[in-house]
Amino acid sequence: MMQKPEQVNSVREGERAPRGALHGAFAALLELGIEWMVRTTGRRIRRSDAPWPTCFLGEPGLIGTGIYQRIADQDQLKLRMPQTAGLIPDFGALRGPMFDPGAVDSRIRHFYEHAAEYHLEVWSEVYYFVGRFFLWLLVEFLSRRMDQLNFPISSLELAKGMTSEIVQRYEPATQRVVSTGWLRRMKSTGRVIYAGIYSTIRIPHEENPCVKVTFPCRGSANVYLRPVSRADGSFELDSSGSGFGKSGFYRLVESGPKHWRVRNFTTLHELFRVYVDPEGVLRTDHKISFVGLTILRLHYKMTPLGERSGASSEAAEDFPAGHVVSRIRTLRG
Repeated sequence: MMQKPEQVNSVREGERAPRGALHGAFAALLELGIEWMVRTTGRRIRRSDAPWPTCFLGEPGLIGTGIYQRIADQDQLKLRMPQTAGLIPDFGALRGPMFDPGAVDSRIRHFYEHAAEYHLEVWSEVYYFVGRFFLWLLVEFLSRRMDQLNFPISSLELAKGMTSEIVQRYEPATQRVVSTGWLRRMKSTGRVIYAGIYSTIRIPHEENPCVKVTFPCRGSANVYLRPVSRADGSFELDSSGSGFGKSGFYRLVESGPKHWRVRNFTTLHELFRVYVDPEGVLRTDHKISFVGLTILRLHYKMTPLGERSGASSEAAEDFPAGHVVSRIRTLRG
């Protein structure tokens, strides 16, 4: 069952209502503090000299589901949601001296090339008091204001499930796909967990191409993930690089019309392990760690839509560009 867009929006507007002057002031100070740290400790890079950090920058305030339309409008592009769209149109684009895409199980490759054909179930667990406090601080004062990166603090937040929608940004004249967005939201509240933009790219100090995921916020958060294949056919994406220009987590803000300020946070790492279990089910273990401590684990079960009993025809529809904006503001039941 689908909710009408105006029903979802009214819930979200209520959730974004101001919580008091003190709450708002602390949130603003935290947001400005992060930006100040990036500006004062990040590297100043000329855009023309280092194109790999290039990305869409979010403005202060709401990010939400509308971010895809805004980045399309910025470059005079269109949006569409094909029923067979993937996160990586060609998994072979990750091939490099230390990574052979052919060593990865074909079912995993199919997921990355056709993620829109899958239904996702998700479980979460937060570790340690430090981890719970860190996530609470982020979500309470930053994520809910942006409607972006609303990590689940309680496993019950995901009890009703999570949506998964693939949005392509493309050139109308040539139909060429410029970038791919993966929007994931909590079905219980409609809050955006991830509104990410996916691409493959080479970065200075990695031998293989990496998966780049951009999360527009106040500026941008970019994660560069190094591909790894294992002997059992499983696939990993690892951001545990140890220096600037390697895989890792980067915050980026503008520094004038020709430069970026880029800060590499080597204490924050992500690891995805994608595998097929003994029963033939596709699964992912996702770990986020900070200063060496695991603070959040997410587990995904990915099932082809055709294998779900009672799967609705809605998931198998093509959505023309004119319907994408209203489409991504709805919740799928």
